[in-house]
Parts: sequence; structure tokens; C-alpha cells
Amino acid sequence: MKAGNGTKQKKSISLLSAVAIGIGGMIGAGIFSILGIATNIAGNLVYVSFIIGGSIALLSTYSYAKLGTTYPSSGGAVEFLIQGFGNGILSGGFNFLLWFGYIFALGVYAEAFGNYAATFFPPDPSGLMINIFSISIILIFTSVNLLGPKAVGKSETLIVAIKVAILVFFAVLGLFFIKPSLLSMSHTLNSSDILTGAALLFLGYEGFGLITNTAEDIENPQKNIPLALYISVISVMLIYVIVSIVVVGNLSMLEISKTADYALAAAAEPFAGTVGFTIIALAALFSTASAINATLYGGANVSYLMAKKGELPEYFNRKTWGNAREGILITSGLVLLFTVTLNLSSVAMMGSALFLIIYAGVNIAHLNIYKETGANRYIIWLAIMGCLFSLAVLMYYEFLNLPFTLSLLIVVVYLSFLIGWSYRRYTLKEAGKKEVAN
Repeated sequence: MKAGNGTKQKKSISLLSAVAIGIGGMIGAGIFSILGIATNIAGNLVYVSFIIGGSIALLSTYSYAKLGTTYPSSGGAVEFLIQGFGNGILSGGFNFLLWFGYIFALGVYAEAFGNYAATFFPPDPSGLMINIFSISIILIFTSVNLLGPKAVGKSETLIVAIKVAILVFFAVLGLFFIKPSLLSMSHTLNSSDILTGAALLFLGYEGFGLITNTAEDIENPQKNIPLALYISVISVMLIYVIVSIVVVGNLSMLEISKTADYALAAAAEPFAGTVGFTIIALAALFSTASAINATLYGGANVSYLMAKKGELPEYFNRKTWGNAREGILITSGLVLLFTVTLNLSSVAMMGSALFLIIYAGVNIAHLNIYKETGANRYIIWLAIMGCLFSLAVLMYYEFLNLPFTLSLLIVVVYLSFLIGWSYRRYTLKEAGKKEVAN
């Protein structure tokens, strides 16, 4: 990339920072926000669900690595969908779905942050207090993102280093206090429960795609994008598996059910007391904060590129001050709206389904251009089947247990493609009027 004076512009995100963005985008939802919910479904074999969910994510990681190095762009999946489907209604619909998915996920992370922050105050804090914490963290990281990609990368590296250190310490210490009886297979649930847990926990891995949103800013993207993707997903899977074993090995299913919103902190209390609970709660704050930081950066880049491609109004890509664009402000504004209206447990189900659809779409798009990326089409097919199978499992569970959530998912998908089609038709109509006028 050339700067205005003809010299090469220095890249601002290193491999370490890219890995931090990937880990930051993943750790937050999987462990701190939805571990308790998933354990209520999959039982004490929830760690198997983490392995299955991570394996499905790894298959999609292959596509993102190939696509990211072939079509480096700050829009990541937006560019991949356009390359695979063409700049039409199909890619437009998926891109709207992706943008809303990021907004939706950010609302989940912000609410989780608010819930954990509230544990430091007297019992039964008001909903207003939780909302204040949730809104504040969104505003803080909106400001960080407005400073540019270098600030995002540096802040993400620091936050991820702190939370990973705390989680690893928790996992190692907690392994020495595990009660073998709690890991007994005597109360094992059936395979459908484990698969449902895996489908739900896919939300805990969806953040790896944010790494490809750094493609225009990352150093040596041909080498570092694939490395960052694989390192972050494998590292997160290992952390999830070990930590989930510690949780189910220290708390009974009844205890996990009662403390579902903060199960990880509750699991530290039996062997580390109040201090352990507080440390893990602090780690939860770091984790959800970094997930917001990384996801806000990627979600804003999606809106920038969509505006650039004519799928959103130009003001999404219009600069306000410095290098900041209005898209970041619009994205954050919508997140604030979701933050005060979302229900964490049911929305987690919906969020997982939404991202399974998106990742299936990216893989299908990749299948259309796999010769250009030099990819193995059989691996792509495995990724597609993994995403769609998990989606079917999750939708069946929602049909039986959460019909409203399933209905809401269908509405969001329908609206995404309807808005994409309507805006495209409007812009084509306006372009036609201008051509006639000229």
C-alpha cells in the first residue's frame, strides 16, 4: 500500500496483536457469558461440546486463512462474500446479516460485562446499575476504536495477556481440587445434548474471523494472517476445555444452574474462597471488555466496506475527525440500543445460530472460488456441513424449547436479506434517475 508521498505505509498490527484480537474476540462469550447455559444442556461433558464446537470453527478457519491471504481487506468476510457470490443480493444479504450479527454479539458481551461488574456490589443490584456498566464499556471502547487500529492492537494485547494469565492460573490451580465424582459418566446426557451444547458454544469461537478484518493493517499478511488464525483458535480451544473441566469438576449441576450467569467465578470459590471469586470476576470483566474492543473494531470495518461497495449509505464511510468514520458511531449506537433490551440466555442461542449461518455462507462463497485461493474443496465442504448440521441441531432445540427465539432468528435473517435487496433496488433506481438527468 502506498502512502501519498510514494513511500510504503508502515503496517500497525503485528502477529502478536492479531492473535490478541482473535483471542479477545473469542474469549468472553464462550467461557464467561454462556458456559453455565451450555453446561445446563450438555451436563458434565460440556468440555466435549467445546471440542466439537472448536473443531467446526477450525474447519472454517481454513477458509478464512485462504480467503484472507488472497483477498486482504479491512472488511474481511464482507469482501469474501462479494468475491464468492458477486456484488449482488446474495452477498448483500449475508453482509447485512454479518453486520447485525456483530451488533447483536456486542450487545451480549456488554450485558455480560454489566452482570459481572454488578457482582462487586450488594446483592440484587438494580437493572439500571447493570445497564450503566454495560453502556459505559461500549462508550469507552468506541473511543479507543476512534483512535485507530494501532490503539486497538496495543490495548487488545494488554487485555488478552491479563485475562489469559488469570484463566491459566485458575485452570492449573483448579485441577488440583477437582472432585472425581462430579466428572462421573453416571449421569451422562445423550449425544444430542452434547451436540446442542457444541452448536451453542460456536458463539464462543466466532470471533476468530475478526483477524481477517486487520488484513490491511497487519504486518506480512500472507504469513501472519493464517498463523494468527490457527494460533488463536487452537489456544482458545485448549483454554476452554481445561477451564470447563475445572468448572464441572468443582460445582455440581445444581450449583451451576443456580450460578449460570457467573459460573466460572462461582467455581473458583470452593478452592480459592472470596478472593478467587473476585479474581475470576475481574478476569470476566477483562474478557468481555476485550471481546467488545475486538468485535467493535471488526464490526465497524464491515460497515465501512459495505458503504464502500454501495450496500450501505455513504455516510457510514464518511470521516468525522482524524481517521474516524461515522460507521463506528452508528454501530455503537445500535449496540447501546441492544444492550438495554437483550436477554442473555435466549440471545446466546440466537447469536450462535446467526453466526453458524454466516460462516456457512462464507464457506459456500469460498467453494465458488476455491481454485483462486488454492484451497482443498473437500475441507470447505466439511466446514459447510459442520456449520449447517450444528445449525439444524440448534434450531431443533429452539423449536422444542425456545420457539420465540427461533421466530426471532427467522425474522432477523429475513430482514437482513430484505433490507439488502431494498437498499440495492433503491440505489439502482437513484443511479438510473441521475443517468437520465445527465
